[in-house]
Formats: sequence, C-alpha cells, structure tokens
Amino acid sequence: MITTRDIAEHLGVSVSTVGRALADDPRISEETKFRVRQAASEMGYVGNRAARMMRGASSNVVALVIPDIRNSFYSTIAHELSKNMEAEDYQLMLSETDDDRMVELRHLRELSANRVAGVIIVPTARPHGESVKLLRALPHLQLLRRHTLLGSQWFGVDDHEALRQATAHLVAQGHTRIAYMGGPEELPTGAERLRGFRSALREGGLPDDAGRAELGPPSSVNHGRETVRRLLEGPDAPTALVLGSIQLTLGVLEELSAQNVKVPTDLSVVGFGDEPGFSWWGPGLTTIGLPIQEMATGCALWLMRRLKTKPSNDGPYTSLSPGTLLLRGSTAPPGDRLPSPSG
Repeated sequence: MITTRDIAEHLGVSVSTVGRALADDPRISEETKFRVRQAASEMGYVGNRAARMMRGASSNVVALVIPDIRNSFYSTIAHELSKNMEAEDYQLMLSETDDDRMVELRHLRELSANRVAGVIIVPTARPHGESVKLLRALPHLQLLRRHTLLGSQWFGVDDHEALRQATAHLVAQGHTRIAYMGGPEELPTGAERLRGFRSALREGGLPDDAGRAELGPPSSVNHGRETVRRLLEGPDAPTALVLGSIQLTLGVLEELSAQNVKVPTDLSVVGFGDEPGFSWWGPGLTTIGLPIQEMATGCALWLMRRLKTKPSNDGPYTSLSPGTLLLRGSTAPPGDRLPSPSG
C-alpha cells in the first residue's frame, strides 16, 4: 500500500508537507499541492480516512435518514441527492427508520460515532430526546416533516395548501360526501394535510359531517387497500376521495382496479404524488404533483454551503415548495359518466 512517506520520497519533500498538501492546508502553495496530488493519483495512494477521523475530522459521508425507501418520493430524493453530493466529493449513506423512534435513535448513534459530515432527516413523529441531542451536534436539516426541537433548517411542501386545493376541486364539482385518507395527526405532514382538507370543506360551506377522515400509516399500501374497501362497503359511501400519501394512493388504485370500480362515475379520486403510471391509470389520475427534484437540489446545495462555512453562519432557513394539482380524468361531478368511445 502506497503511503505518504512513499510520495514524500518520490517528490523529495517531507512527509508533513505531503500530509498538509493532501489536507488542502493553506500553508502549502498551490503548486506543491498540485504536484503532491498528481503523484498520489499516479502512485495509487488511498487516503486513510479512518485515521483522520480518529484525529477528530469528519468523514465525507452525508446521511439520509428516511422512513421507507420503497416510497418512490424517498427513492427519487435519494437518487437526486446522491448525484448532487457526488459532484461535491461527498457520499450519500441511507438509513431507514420504518417510522420507529428507537430505530431512528440507533441509526443516529452510529452516524454520530462514525463522524458523518451531515444528516438530512425525515424525522419520526416523536424523536427520542437523545436523538435531539445527537442532531444538535451535527450539521443537519429536516426534510418534509418539521419538529422545532430538531432545529430551524427545513425543506418541505406546503401540505396544507396542496390538500386544500385538491379538496376544493372536488367541492367545486358538487361533491358533498368526500373522504380523506392520510397519515396520523402526530406527524407534522399528516396534521397539515388534514387541516388543508378540513379548510376546503369549511370554505365550500359544507357541514363537518360532509368530510370523513381515515388516518393511518402513510407508508402502507395494504392500509390503502383495506380502508377504501371498507369505505365503499359502508351505507354512506363517499362520492369522492382525496389521498395524502403516495403509498396510500397505490393501495387505493390497486383495490379500485380489483373491484372494477368505475372512476369517476362511481367515485372521483385525487391522488398524492405523480408516479409514472398515474397519468395512464384508468381515465388518468388527477393528483398532487410534488417538486421532488427541486427539493433534492435545494437540500444538497444548502447542506454543502453549511458544511463549507462556519457554524456561526448556520441561521434559520425554511424552503416551502408548492404542490401542483394535475387535472386528469379521475374526477367529475357526482353521477357524471364518461363519454362512450363512439362519442
């Protein structure tokens, strides 16, 4: 294995000069840094990052802590972040919590022990007190969900407005029995989406019992299937349904297809997120589009700036991105029928 001593002997300089040049020490001239790096590359030198970490330096790893990689929102975010981090010579590491605060704590302990450079986290509903302390000692930002205890740097979607617009669209079409299916209120995103749903009902002059909220695990496709099956079997089945997560949307669409439910004749549906298949599912799914690429790029740029500046520059930062209501064929006034293929 090539060492810094081998490079020093090759160039006729001291070992300390090689070490400082590789560490980008300002005391070393740019010419010397170039010569050292060129020799290191040609000789196949691999830096001992573990040794540098033992001396107190952080790694070049940025951790992404998320509930479930099977959710396409998170997998797309991970892909975009990885590309942005790679461009800055950082590596993205993935940790899944399954929305379990103790699993989240274990991951954060390991990440802290391994001196990650920073953390991007979609926090659980009630982060453990030790998790809060660990994050305070690390450059980090929150994604989608926001807890004030975890700091004031956050990138998210305007969940309230997104669900308000989606529900208002159904109210404007004349629906008076509308169901909402989303995550629990203890999640910041769940609370905001439910608030947006209720706001639209109120603004549309509908009574409280016009809207029915079914709250549960947002990452469960099966929960979406089971809940919509139960809703359709009830005596007061809704004429319209608005959804508050991608996984719940997938479950609902699977069940509606399995039961041959006529959409939008029997049920109007507004989904959440815009999977590749949503545009051609049935009549085309009306849904809430999410600015995933923009959010991922913004997160990466903010964290890179934070890692390259002093902690004293680490002030509050909020990035609130709008969702977009994509109108397709899955919504219509109650009782309306699609035109026949013959026109």
